[in-house]
Amino acid sequence: MVADYLEAVELVEPTAVPRVVPNDADDDQVIACAVAAQADLTVSGDRHLLDLGDSFQGVAIVSTGQAVALISAG
Repeated sequence: MVADYLEAVELVEPTAVPRVVPNDADDDQVIACAVAAQADLTVSGDRHLLDLGDSFQGVAIVSTGQAVALISAG
């Protein structure tokens, strides 16, 4: 199972970590990595990230339930 995940992994290192998440500075790292990777979406159960809204700089921020629905839809 881990080998399957490793095939899908792309390591990124953001060049900058802007102050984005007002109530949790550690979550800024998540946003910076997602933007640097040009991710389609960030899946999280973290309220601070979800409170940012539907997206940040083109990266959708969704709950696990929303992600499952998106994947199921195809």
